[in-house]
Amino acid sequence: MATKTIPAGLFKQGCLALLDEVAEQNLELVVTKRGRPVARVVPILGARQQEAVILAHMRERVRVPVGRPGELMAPSSTLTRWDLMPKAKSR
Repeated sequence: MATKTIPAGLFKQGCLALLDEVAEQNLELVVTKRGRPVARVVPILGARQQEAVILAHMRERVRVPVGRPGELMAPSSTLTRWDLMPKAKSR
């Protein structure tokens, strides 16, 4: 998505035309006051587009552990029977 920066005064003068531009061109508009960003105007996405964006963000955050195949399903102990495991010391 392309980004355009515009001063608040110019945004105020051409607000309706700028909103049309944002919607038609899938444009992000950053409004500034005295050179500092104060607002961002972005197009509203349809339900399918929103879902695609959410899924893309989720895929970026999911990390697959690196290891040997089957490592996650391997037993955490070499002992196979509970009664053979060492007993916890009581206080």
